[in-house]
Amino acid sequence: MNKRLLLILSFITAVISAQAQKWQPGYFYDVKGTKNVGLIRLFPSGRAPIKDEAFFEYKEFDKATAIKISASDTRSFVAGRDSFVVAANGGWSPYELDFVRVALNAPLRIFQAQGYGGDNGGGSIIPGVGIGVGGGTGGFGGGIGGGISIPLGGGGRGGSKGSIYFYGSNTANMRPISNQEFIDILSEVMADEPDAVEQLKTNKYNLGNIEKLIAYYNKLAGSHKSESQ
Repeated sequence: MNKRLLLILSFITAVISAQAQKWQPGYFYDVKGTKNVGLIRLFPSGRAPIKDEAFFEYKEFDKATAIKISASDTRSFVAGRDSFVVAANGGWSPYELDFVRVALNAPLRIFQAQGYGGDNGGGSIIPGVGIGVGGGTGGFGGGIGGGISIPLGGGGRGGSKGSIYFYGSNTANMRPISNQEFIDILSEVMADEPDAVEQLKTNKYNLGNIEKLIAYYNKLAGSHKSESQ
């Protein structure tokens, strides 16, 4: 890899990391299902309000006082373009409760977590029981537009071994996706878009570029939705 490409990649990583530290428009649903709109900051520094729980920062408006929202105090939240839900740790986080990003919102969803253990694709990771998966009020969302999508791997937390992807209808039954199972699982997840499944069968995609596959699937789904309107 030449020096110029390394510099470009380093710059992109720095931009993503910096963006993850900024306040982004968003909202969260608390445990009672109340929607709180304002600004959200991912990966804030400082001590967690509840030991062994991940947290984010929220403020109602730009000059308001920021408050820390712990994982057990929320069902789900949206920051910029991304939606997050609470999941119990199964070996991929230093917290007992952490947040996972809803990478693909479908009947069989794809979740993304920052990996602190195992390799890309899960390996021996066994997810715990999910909590606060956003059923009813405060469900899975697609973000509110604006900003950029924040990949969790390398997005501002130290000690990451890269992103880990899971599949499941919710965090209570999510299972890690391995390279060996990638085509079979994603073919099931994307069965309603035959063109995406066909691309999978050509081995064009794998865990390393799964976000490109998800973007392609969403593009297909969006075009079909527009045609039906």
